Amino acid sequence: MPANLPPQYFEAEKIFRSAKNPVEKIAALEEMLAIMPKHKGTDHLRAELRGRISKLTQTSGKKSATQRVSMFSIEKEGAAQVVVIGLPNAGKSQLVSSITNALPTVAEYPFTTHTATPGMMEFENIQIQLIDTPPLMPHSIELWLPPMLRRADALLIVVDLSDAPLAQMEAIVTQLENMRIGLGEKKALIVGNKLDLDNASQNYLALKTKYKEHLPVIAISAKEGTGLEELKHETYQTLDIIRVYTKTPGQKPDFSDPIILSKGSTVEDAAASVHKDFLQKLEYARLWGSGKHDGLMVKRDHILQDGDVIELHV
Repeated sequence: MPANLPPQYFEAEKIFRSAKNPVEKIAALEEMLAIMPKHKGTDHLRAELRGRISKLTQTSGKKSATQRVSMFSIEKEGAAQVVVIGLPNAGKSQLVSSITNALPTVAEYPFTTHTATPGMMEFENIQIQLIDTPPLMPHSIELWLPPMLRRADALLIVVDLSDAPLAQMEAIVTQLENMRIGLGEKKALIVGNKLDLDNASQNYLALKTKYKEHLPVIAISAKEGTGLEELKHETYQTLDIIRVYTKTPGQKPDFSDPIILSKGSTVEDAAASVHKDFLQKLEYARLWGSGKHDGLMVKRDHILQDGDVIELHV
């Protein structure tokens, strides 16, 4: 069975090959393991990578570093994984606390976050995983953070609208480039926080003017709760995903449990996500939603839209 490895795996493999010390090699191998799809076709490769990690740990004496990397390889839950980043005192933790079930430390002083704290954000009928992270500061980037950012489906970049947000963005972009993460390649949403403070509205206009051609930009106040529903919607839009529902003949669809697919996905992609047997045996599907007529018969290569309901026939 083929491994069908995603492009991100080969990027992590390049990082492994260019790593200069055992700790960097271990971090890259852990990332490769986290990215790799779990099925029979990857069992041998997964065992091989674990063997390499074990050997590097034994020969380098870096067991504690290995444990730290493994500890923060947070498994994705929900529809997508989004990592929240920013400079000290931007309000990341307060934001994550306001819109998820996570309980990160929230205070009026910087550097209150020292670990990765995951939480689930509800958006309509799905949940999106948000991960609060320590501040992005030179010479204090944790070993596990760059792999986590590269592996995430998207980034929420939080800046303080009351304190030179353009300079903050420049510093964040520099930090990401040092970690070999380009915003032109990574899905991201810029979140201007602390809209309730003086000069925030004016600073937001400057921020949006500079970056709106490259990334979506919104303004919120995590403390006051302003703009949080818009943030949820914009996060969903940034992810470029759709929700598709399935039904069996003669029954109603279950709108509480959608299939999550990338925009541009086809009926064939939806069938594969349901079960591999559906992909192999699929003859056609009937479509409700974006079709011209309810129950329209469509082929395997039909491109699906958000909210479509499909009935798979094998």
